[in-house]
Amino acid sequence: MIVWAMLIQHIYHSPTSNIMANIDQTNNHSLYSEDLAPISSHARSWGTWNYAALWISMSLCIPTYMLASSLINGGMNWYQAVFTIFLGNTIVLVPMILNGHAGAKYGIPFPVLVRASFGTKGANIPAILRAIVACGWFGIQTWIGGESLYHLIRAWVPSLEEINTTTLFPQALPMACFLAFWLLNMFIIKKGIDSIRKLLVFKAFFLPAAAFALLVWAIWAANGLGPILDQPSKFTTNREFLDYFFPALTGMVGFWATLSLNIPDFTRYAKSQKAQVNGQIIGLPPSMTFFAFVGVIVTSSTALIYGHTEWDIVKLAGMFSSKWMVSIAMLGIIISTLATNIAANIVSPANDFANLSPSKIDFKKGGYITGIIGVMIFPWKLIADPDGYIFTWLIAYSSLLGPIGGIMISDYFFIRKKDLLLNDLYRHDGIYGYSNGFNRNAIIALIIGILPNIPGFLAAIKVIDAQVFGTWVTGLYHYAWFVGFIVSGCMYLLLMRKNRPVF
Repeated sequence: MIVWAMLIQHIYHSPTSNIMANIDQTNNHSLYSEDLAPISSHARSWGTWNYAALWISMSLCIPTYMLASSLINGGMNWYQAVFTIFLGNTIVLVPMILNGHAGAKYGIPFPVLVRASFGTKGANIPAILRAIVACGWFGIQTWIGGESLYHLIRAWVPSLEEINTTTLFPQALPMACFLAFWLLNMFIIKKGIDSIRKLLVFKAFFLPAAAFALLVWAIWAANGLGPILDQPSKFTTNREFLDYFFPALTGMVGFWATLSLNIPDFTRYAKSQKAQVNGQIIGLPPSMTFFAFVGVIVTSSTALIYGHTEWDIVKLAGMFSSKWMVSIAMLGIIISTLATNIAANIVSPANDFANLSPSKIDFKKGGYITGIIGVMIFPWKLIADPDGYIFTWLIAYSSLLGPIGGIMISDYFFIRKKDLLLNDLYRHDGIYGYSNGFNRNAIIALIIGILPNIPGFLAAIKVIDAQVFGTWVTGLYHYAWFVGFIVSGCMYLLLMRKNRPVF
C-alpha cells in the first residue's frame, strides 16, 4: 500500500504532456483511425468535476443497487455490506488512477496504450477480453431495460405471469420486450453518442431523486429506520462471514475491473493529472457507497415489508400497489438504464473492436458488434440469482482482467518509467512491434496469471468437484482479481528484466 500511495502522489503532481497528434499514418492504416488517434493537448477540456460527474452518473445505476442488495440477500447485515462495497471501490480506485495517467499524459485510449505492453498486434488480446466483458454488461443492462418494460405492461395487465429465467429462454413477451429495448439501444448508436446527452442530464436529476424517494418509502413502510438497521447478519461465526466476505470483496473490485483498464478512454480528455485524480477520488467511492447504502436499506426493509428479501429492484418496483407508481418507476428505470448503457458499455468496446481493424470498423460498427454479442451471452441467466451475479459473473471476469491490469501497470510505471514513444504506438515497425507484433512476455504473464483461478472457476460453475484440485487451490478463485493482478504483474517484470527499453 505504501508503494501505491507513492505512485498516486507522484501522479498527482505530474503534468500532462504538451503532445500534438502528428502521427505518421504511412502503411499503418491497420493501427490508426480518427477514433484511436491521440487527443492533442489543446483539445483536452475535462476538469475535476467532469470526472466526478462521470463517476456519479455511472455509479448511480441499477447494477450498483443490485450489487449491494445481493450482499444482503447473501447474508450480510447493512454495515457489513456497505463496508464491503466501500473497501472494494477504494481498492479498485488505485489501478483506476494509475492506468488513467497515460491517457491524461498522451491523450491515447486503452487499445493504443496496451500496445506498449502486448505489442501492436498482441494488444487485440486484452482489448477483446475487455470488450467481451463489456458486451456482457451491455446485455445485462439491456435485459434490465427489457424487464422493466415488461413490468410496465404487467402493471396494466396483471394477468401476465412472472418472468421465468430458469429455462434457457424466458417467455415470448419478456423476450420481445428485451429485443425492443435492444433495438432502441441500436437506434441510439446509429444516431450517435450526442443523442444520449439529454438522457444523461435526465438521469443525473432523476436517479438521485428516485433513490432518495425509494429510501424514504422503505423507511416509512418498515416503520422507521431502526427495525431495518436491526436486521441481523445471517452468519453465526467469523469463519462463515470471512468465507463470504473475501469472494464478495473480489466481486466488488471486479465490478469496475473493466473501467480500471480502459479508463484512458476517458482520461485522454483531462486538462491535467490533478483533474483525473481528484475527479475519480471525489466521484467513485462516495457515489458507489451512497447508492449501495440505499440498496442495502431498501433490500433489508423488504424482509420486514413483504416477509422475504427482494434483491431485484425491477421486481420490487413491480410489487408496488399503485399501477401509476409502477409505471413511473419502470419508465425511470428504462430511461436511466438506456443512458447508462450507452455511456458505460458502448464507448469502450466500440473502440476495442475498432482496434481490430481501424480502417474497416468504425465506432458505430463496433457498437453493433457489442449489441449482437450482448444478446448471445444470455444476460438473463447471468443475473438470475445473486450468487450467479457475484460468484459466476463478477469474479469470473475479474480473473481475466486482473492480470491485464497488473501487466499494464508494471509495464508503464516500472518498465517504461511513464515514457512512451507516441508515434511508435501506431507503427508495426516501431519498438512496440516486438516479434511479429506480439510481446510474448506479456502473453506468457497473462496466461500464468489466469491459470491459478481456473480450478476455482470450474468448481464454481460445478463442472468439477472442489476436492479434485484441493480446497486450497480452488479457494484462490475467491481472490481472483488480486491473484491475477499480482502474479501477472510480477511475472511480467521478471520476464522483461532483460528487455528494458532504451530510448
